[in-house]
Amino acid sequence: MISGKMTPLTITDYTMVSALGAGQKNNWDDIIQQRSGLRPCSFAHTEQLTTWVGEVSNLTDVKLPAGFSQYQCRNNQLAYYALQQDGFIPKVEALRARYGKQRVGVFIGTSTSGVQQLEKAYFEWYQGQDNLPDWFDYRSTHNCFSAADFVQAFFALEGYAVAISTACSSSAKIFASAARAIKAGICDAAIVGGVDTLCLTTLYGFNSLQLLSPDKCAPFAEGRRGISIGEAAGFAILEAENHQQNTAASDSVKLLGFGESSDAYHMSSPHPEGLGAYAAMQQALQLSSLSAEDIQYVNMHGTGTKANDSAEAQAVLGLLGSAVACSSTKALTGHSLGAAGIIEALIGVMAIKNATMPANLCGSEIDSTIACNILSANKTAKLSHVMTNSFGFGGTNCSLVLGL
Repeated sequence: MISGKMTPLTITDYTMVSALGAGQKNNWDDIIQQRSGLRPCSFAHTEQLTTWVGEVSNLTDVKLPAGFSQYQCRNNQLAYYALQQDGFIPKVEALRARYGKQRVGVFIGTSTSGVQQLEKAYFEWYQGQDNLPDWFDYRSTHNCFSAADFVQAFFALEGYAVAISTACSSSAKIFASAARAIKAGICDAAIVGGVDTLCLTTLYGFNSLQLLSPDKCAPFAEGRRGISIGEAAGFAILEAENHQQNTAASDSVKLLGFGESSDAYHMSSPHPEGLGAYAAMQQALQLSSLSAEDIQYVNMHGTGTKANDSAEAQAVLGLLGSAVACSSTKALTGHSLGAAGIIEALIGVMAIKNATMPANLCGSEIDSTIACNILSANKTAKLSHVMTNSFGFGGTNCSLVLGL
């Protein structure tokens, strides 16, 4: 962790794709209109599952550009689809021109990367082949580094590149890793991103843990029954606020602080009192030199499971109090696992820019044991400081503080 006050990093540009649609505007419009992207699961080979998912439409039609066919898999297709939105590609090209191709780092978070490509290969193998099919390329598709490798190659960058796979905190932790790399002088600017796609490994895996909701997920609701898995990709550019080449607009949102912890309480359950979550949020506050009263909105991890929602609520209540506005947006996008961190961070950015805190869509009464200020409707207010939480299996926790 960086000690003392963190030098803020400017989020100069960003883009995203989720089950709500492609690009900033489509996502924000649906969030404000409370139009969920969740649908009954119809993913291939999931006939035994009764659940809802946040699937990105027409993703199989996306083709990677010429020269990058070795990276072709659902995960990299979604990454490329997101890169094409919001004029992001020319912005990265301008970034490369400003800093040089060796001074722009790439930091990507994912939980399962292109594991679906291996699933498809196994299906062919089970049908009588002696070996996995020749078209299967582990290194450029299934490998956790695949998306980072693809993004770096696509933008012709030659500097530092890293992939982080810490379950659902993956693409929140990339902000922390990028901040440390920039502070250490490893790079001058960073592309941070997260991408995760639907696959049988996660769908059947979460089902085996009895965590899939048979209905739309309902974070913090009295009758919540589990998660709804989604897929998404998001990317942002981070630059040092005081770097002479930084061309950010004066109203750009900044990364002010981050906190990371590992409660190591259980492989798939959080500490019941949210001790690891509390520690991550507390560190993020300390690094940003803010007090609890400065945080105006928390985009909570809010998965819709009994244990996670309860533990997080206790942590937020204990550190930030009962007045701070809170909501989870996973009933809209689904839980995009390794991409959840950056998607919800970007929702935090849009909340600041649009002076609106999104409602917690849950379709029923809030659990009476949860004392946090869970928003039942969108709330308009000028926002200076927002926190986002991302907590993964094994207690890999990360909180970010964003602000002006």
